[in-house]
Amino acid sequence: MINQYETVFIATPVLSEPQMKEAVDKFRKIITENNGEIVHEEDWGLKKLAYPIQKKTTGFYHLIEFKSEGEFINKLETEFRRDERIMRFLTFKMDKHAIAYSEKKRRMKNEQNQKEA
Repeated sequence: MINQYETVFIATPVLSEPQMKEAVDKFRKIITENNGEIVHEEDWGLKKLAYPIQKKTTGFYHLIEFKSEGEFINKLETEFRRDERIMRFLTFKMDKHAIAYSEKKRRMKNEQNQKEA
């Protein structure tokens, strides 16, 4: 059954811009090659961590909202664990309320951007 998921991962801050793009592309490709459909993506950039992870106090945050089969999530999370660039990750299944909220948030952001343009 196809469900909608949201995954956020934190990459190590020692990556250069091209290395960060490469890491994001890798996970984007893993999703699409496993019959997943990317719905939305946000690059939150370099942020301060709530607590140090691997002696780092900052990390690159990236969010991907996607649709896929439930069995795929184990494969995706295994890939996150194997990649030394990824310090933390969290994937969750979105219910209809979370999907509606996410769509509303994007719509409001688009309207805000159109007003500013």
